[in-house]
Amino acid sequence: MVDVQTVRGPVDVGQLGTTLMHEHVFVLTPDVMQNYGDQWWDEEERVADAVHKLRELERAGVDTIVDPTVVGLGRYIPRIERVNAEVDINIVAATGLYTFDSIPHFFHYRGPGTLLGGPELMTEMFVRDIREGIAGTGVRAGLLKCVVEERGLTEDQSRVQAAICETHQETGLPITVHTNAAHQTGRLALEFYRERGVDLSKVVIGHAGDSNDQDYLKWIMDQGATIGCDRFGLDMFNPTAERVRTIAELCAQGYADRIVLSHDAACYMDFFSGEASQEMLAQAAPNWHYLHIHRDVLPALRERGVSEEQITTMMVDNPRRYFEPAE
Repeated sequence: MVDVQTVRGPVDVGQLGTTLMHEHVFVLTPDVMQNYGDQWWDEEERVADAVHKLRELERAGVDTIVDPTVVGLGRYIPRIERVNAEVDINIVAATGLYTFDSIPHFFHYRGPGTLLGGPELMTEMFVRDIREGIAGTGVRAGLLKCVVEERGLTEDQSRVQAAICETHQETGLPITVHTNAAHQTGRLALEFYRERGVDLSKVVIGHAGDSNDQDYLKWIMDQGATIGCDRFGLDMFNPTAERVRTIAELCAQGYADRIVLSHDAACYMDFFSGEASQEMLAQAAPNWHYLHIHRDVLPALRERGVSEEQITTMMVDNPRRYFEPAE
């Protein structure tokens, strides 16, 4: 039996079931909340709302969500524990660092090649989250999360990626990397990982599904990695109909075993804090919520000829294989 660490404890990898591979519960900016959150944040209201939304997702048939919320996105596990205590769904927490370019000053002066030197603090923190638990909660991270955005592998970003690779090699945990599909930064990520001995079958190139360039998408999958078609509902990046068409065509070419699905949605994201911003977001992206795939995307895929077996492959088998130890 192989266990995957979740917020409620270890779960047998074969019991993960139907899985959305890139969803957040909350995305928050803690220092803004501490100073200005009284204008828009009510802890009890937000927790109750998250419980409601995740219960709806559970009723839709989803068993597990992978939550790649790490430092830089407001990860706070005690709040997630409160929510998960009320919802019978698996939530896989992550460790890593979310930055598009520069690392926080907290890391700047410590580590290899810095003013104070010493071992890589990020690697130590990531490994501790995995082996001991996050911030004294006992909740252990089940995956690594990082970013390669439009600016590419800057000096600081390369340092983060090196720490991710070191942690992967030490712990065996899989990696999900936020990428910019328009700039094809998945190529940079995979080349960096290959050079450092990462098992590319344990890598999801997040947000690859923002692109319909099949040469790019197939290149990723031909390296052994998985493409994250994980922004359903964000039609401003790629309309749902185009996302569906691309996935259906890739499935017809035999690539269903290297595709995972999700929305990259959240119960609440303070990028759009306050009632007015929330209303504007709902108008701009009305389908950006947890239920869009089950309500709209899966029926559309079936109409395009994607089989039930292929849907199960993308939503059950591929997530399970991602979390299984490398052979």
